Amino acid sequence: MSDDVVATLRTRLRGSVVGRRDAEYDTARALYNGMIDKRPLAIAQCADVADVIAAVNLGRESGLPLALRGGGHNGPGLGSVDDGLVIDLSRMRGVRVDPEARTARVEAGCTQGDVDHATHAFGLAVPAGIISTTGIAGLTLSGGHGYLSRKFGLTIDNLVEADVVLADGSFAVASETQNPDLFWALRGGGGNFGVVTSFLFRAHPVSTVFAGPIAWDQAHARQVMRSYRDMLPRLPEELGVFLGLKTVPSTAPFPQQHWGQRICLLMCCYAGEESEGRRAIAPLLQQLPEPWFNWMGMMPYPALQSMFDPLMPKGMQWYWRGDFVKSLPDEAIAAHLEQAARTPSELSLMHLYPIDGAVHRVAKDATAWNCRDATWSMVIAGIDPNPQMAGTVTRWAKAYWDAVHPFDLGGAYPNFMMDDEGEARIRASFGDNYPRLAAVKRHYDPANLFRVNQNIRPAA
Repeated sequence: MSDDVVATLRTRLRGSVVGRRDAEYDTARALYNGMIDKRPLAIAQCADVADVIAAVNLGRESGLPLALRGGGHNGPGLGSVDDGLVIDLSRMRGVRVDPEARTARVEAGCTQGDVDHATHAFGLAVPAGIISTTGIAGLTLSGGHGYLSRKFGLTIDNLVEADVVLADGSFAVASETQNPDLFWALRGGGGNFGVVTSFLFRAHPVSTVFAGPIAWDQAHARQVMRSYRDMLPRLPEELGVFLGLKTVPSTAPFPQQHWGQRICLLMCCYAGEESEGRRAIAPLLQQLPEPWFNWMGMMPYPALQSMFDPLMPKGMQWYWRGDFVKSLPDEAIAAHLEQAARTPSELSLMHLYPIDGAVHRVAKDATAWNCRDATWSMVIAGIDPNPQMAGTVTRWAKAYWDAVHPFDLGGAYPNFMMDDEGEARIRASFGDNYPRLAAVKRHYDPANLFRVNQNIRPAA
């Protein structure tokens, strides 16, 4: 069957088709998360929208499971599927910036770095994540949060329209005025409703930022976390600060005397001038002891976005769990510190990303992203390059999540969920918006063709 699928696809696509007999098959099927190994029948490396339409039609006609791959950064490996067809958009990487309208038209195979590179030339930025290798499609469709969220909202709050190939092979534009129900669902509902081939984003005047990490010995983490919790609502929205419980990597440029030591990190970005940024962060730092290092300085926004890239290459062992967090009582902080003291590897971590400010000014039913009253999006990630550590980092991440989840909300950012968490977690993540999402799914994908994802089943 694999040979038949590959042969048929090759007659219909301008892009490349990789099958199991091809020398490049293992390279083409490799996933960002090295813990996951899937063997699709074929990988359709689409060159354009026509290729996407052809691949969707063949998958539907053949009854094959379809997986959608954009930038390929998905943690649970949902960009591939055993014995099915992968629609790979990673070669569709065009970005067109309109500096007067302050918009960017972005093809779905782009990484965040592609977008940052294109918009930075015009002194603009699209609010997105914190690692430049992240695929913009997967990040956007699940919401998208990062350094600029407090000021400019989620990535979906800056989405103007999207081009979509639907399950029947037809093409649609989704916006506030065209297919508004589909547009609503795409803003947080993931890849459940079609193959988005391009996005139109609003961009904002962000060029050089005052940014960087500030790290304390984890012995001070209780004080840092309490001060961060209490000060965050009073910090200017131009200042994005996420908190991490981490380990200093044993590599340059980190100070060698601190290699392998556990830290509490504040990763900061002030979208403005250095003098303003120093004033913005000062009230928080004045409450805290002297850090081990403070590397905040002026830098181009794309430099900040790519700062973590060398530490997170493709092919690492990953297991992560997430939660939405509304409050951080002292009891929760104690649970965090107990678990963080047991990190099994230098790269394993916990991050709290702020999703307040502008995110809260959007009604919870305005988009599929439901959790507009949370303060943070949390991720716990067990990470190691050694495949023999897969079980260890997985057990640690699960135990950490079990310990802190009672203090958190019921759902999580879908991109921080694995595919072993069950439908109840998906429903909790969408909350009151789930029934409407299921109704939109029934309209646009009644047979659930697009189900290799954090799946929303069509309403009965």
